[in-house]
Amino acid sequence: MDRMTKQQDGVTVVDHPLVQHKLTLMRQKDRSTKSFRQLLNEIGMLLCYEVTRDLPVEMVDIETPLQTSRQPVISGKKMVFAPILRAGVGFLDGMLELVPAARVAHIGLYRDPDTLQAVEYYFKAPSDIADRMIVVMDPMLATANSAVAAIDRLKERGAKDLRFVCLLAAPEGIERLRGAHPEVRIWTAAIDEKLNDHGYIVPGLGDAGDRMFGTR
Repeated sequence: MDRMTKQQDGVTVVDHPLVQHKLTLMRQKDRSTKSFRQLLNEIGMLLCYEVTRDLPVEMVDIETPLQTSRQPVISGKKMVFAPILRAGVGFLDGMLELVPAARVAHIGLYRDPDTLQAVEYYFKAPSDIADRMIVVMDPMLATANSAVAAIDRLKERGAKDLRFVCLLAAPEGIERLRGAHPEVRIWTAAIDEKLNDHGYIVPGLGDAGDRMFGTR
């Protein structure tokens, strides 16, 4: 096991010191919107590095300034990043910095404040998602209702190779997502204590979307 990750039952906790340091800064309640957004973007890039660690490669012939050489490149179709709107887009720019050729799907879901269930209001994805690896992203895995609904929608359209990445996860959210989609592996920067009565992760960092966009 890599000392910078902890893996158990399909869940990888990325405990790299840079990730943990930036996450602590994000948790601070007086962190500015600009700083919060920048930190989320940076952690997104670091998590992307871990999520893509096992991408398949193939050998190709290239010309270096000195000679012909056979070297590895990523094989297969371009992957798809699928942020769950709205907070999921905070991960997107950082991941696209690492994988600029990736396709992007958008999944619009909001959490009903009374039932805590996910309600879909928008979906747009590449037509051939069945042939691509898809990274679904949302900063918070709390009740997991949005994550489960997003993956349901993608599977309905033929998606097979799915991964989920988040900033924070609650044990309840992990259990729910693993129960609904046991083949979907999860990457997170931390697993917090629990959910409160309002479905928020504690200690957590508050509402990621509100803190990212400066709304209430």
